[in-house]
Amino acid sequence: MIDEEIRQLDELKNNLMVWLAEKGAGLLVAIIIIALGFWLAKRLANLIIKLCDKRGIDVTLARFFAGFSKIVVVVFATIMALSKLNVEITPFIALLGASAFGLSLAVQGPVSNYGAGIVLIITRPFKVGDTLTLNGLTGQVDCVNLGNIQLLNEDEQRITIPNRNVLGEIFTNSYDYSIIEAVVGIDYKTDPENAISCITAAIQTVADVAPNRAADVGIDDFGDSSINIGYRVWVPTNCYHRTRYAVNLAIFRALETANITIPFPQRDVHLIQPKAEETEG
Repeated sequence: MIDEEIRQLDELKNNLMVWLAEKGAGLLVAIIIIALGFWLAKRLANLIIKLCDKRGIDVTLARFFAGFSKIVVVVFATIMALSKLNVEITPFIALLGASAFGLSLAVQGPVSNYGAGIVLIITRPFKVGDTLTLNGLTGQVDCVNLGNIQLLNEDEQRITIPNRNVLGEIFTNSYDYSIIEAVVGIDYKTDPENAISCITAAIQTVADVAPNRAADVGIDDFGDSSINIGYRVWVPTNCYHRTRYAVNLAIFRALETANITIPFPQRDVHLIQPKAEETEG
């Protein structure tokens, strides 16, 4: 039994020696090719990142180009190494093609997100820090990934939107600011120009209002019980609600100080007395 195992080991060793004698040179060349492939792939990826950085290309897109080029170089090096070992690579290529076709059907969603992400990064319709309003959601752009963009709102909630839903939709970019639109009513006996000046001055006292954008204040419409003064104010997105509350309070205090009345809804009711003959009847 032991002699049989020893014989098998000797036979295996002899076969291995024969294989190394026949394929040793090819194996050595294949190892060198793969090693050079990995080295070249790493150098090429670093070079692409440096070139993109010098040209001001977005870091996300630069990393995508670098990673893709690295994979391509490694794949070609592997194919060349297999050919040096006289390994038939045609079946592998056919299998790879079939796998790629099946995988493309399975990952249509992520692939479309990546494609849309590349377009967004190249065209740059917005950048980190801009304020986006999309499908009723508003927030500041925190990061732009290949698969999605992420927004942060004032409540520090992170909103993740797939890139294909960004590229195919209409969105509003208001950059660093958002706009407050509101209306306050004044009595019809009040001079509207005085009220407009009072509201404009009150808005200017709020610290976070955009300094380079003048507020728009004017008569919005004529209500049943009041002249409605509308105002539009630009404020930083990251403190939108806090600033809105401060603006409303400042306007209320200013109108109160100026003795400008904010009327409440009212109606005139007329009582009609019945005629005497109708009462007697």
